[in-house]
Amino acid sequence: MNILLLGASPSRTSSSRALLADVGERLAGLGHHLSWLEVCDLPSQALLHADFHNADILAALAQVEEAEAVVIATPVYQASYTGILKVFLDILPQDGLKNKLVLPLAVGGSQSHMLAIDYALRPVLQALSAELVLPGIYATSAQLKGAGGQAYAVEAALATRLERGIARLHSESRRYYVDNKEFLHRTPSATAELALR
Repeated sequence: MNILLLGASPSRTSSSRALLADVGERLAGLGHHLSWLEVCDLPSQALLHADFHNADILAALAQVEEAEAVVIATPVYQASYTGILKVFLDILPQDGLKNKLVLPLAVGGSQSHMLAIDYALRPVLQALSAELVLPGIYATSAQLKGAGGQAYAVEAALATRLERGIARLHSESRRYYVDNKEFLHRTPSATAELALR
């Protein structure tokens, strides 16, 4: 399966990026094909103004379109996902996640924000027609020891939830994209149409 790892942190050295890299490595070990997209690497003005003539924006939209599953990792700010993720999701077509599995990941400073995925991010992913939004995985920065550039380590309780979430994505991928042949013939999204605007 083609899986897009979508990083939504303003920083490339964040805990959420380290978590995303960890999940990606585990998925690669299961035989999935991965691609990376860091929203912070996109040109800010083109992103803010939804410039569908910008080559980088079109390439990012194509990455989403070509993926069969998306793993999204975001830090939690003010009990929600990041502003750059909001802007990026806003430029996706209305059915931009149609026929895709989505695994949301979030990292916050404390357990008090653990519902941010379900209350803030999940409704948006569902509105974008995701085929299935898997149960999100929330981690605190303390559970990702050394993620800021030193040795990366995951607490045992979080490691168990990661293993469970990755196993669920792997099994659902087989159910949707191997057993159900109709999902292998998806209708194209509106990315090509956006390029003509």
